[in-house]
Amino acid sequence: MSANVRSDHSPTLDTIRMVEDFIKEHSGEYRRRALWECLPRKVMYQTFKKIIEYLLESSKIAIDARGRVCWIYDPEFTRWYLAREDLRIR
Repeated sequence: MSANVRSDHSPTLDTIRMVEDFIKEHSGEYRRRALWECLPRKVMYQTFKKIIEYLLESSKIAIDARGRVCWIYDPEFTRWYLAREDLRIR
């Protein structure tokens, strides 16, 4: 690897889905570090941090006051909410 090539720990879609599924199944049980240590497959911590950052930015997860990672994404509720009459542009 040359000196100009940078490893930026870009996660694969498969890895993102694995982390999402694990968080859904164990929502609110783990803090970030413990969650990373308990994943079914090993992931570099820098890559894991990028996935957590993405999930936070996309409002799929939240970190509670105790630092636990919680799954909050609910696509059915979102569809229902956005379809409400009072939200439609007039």
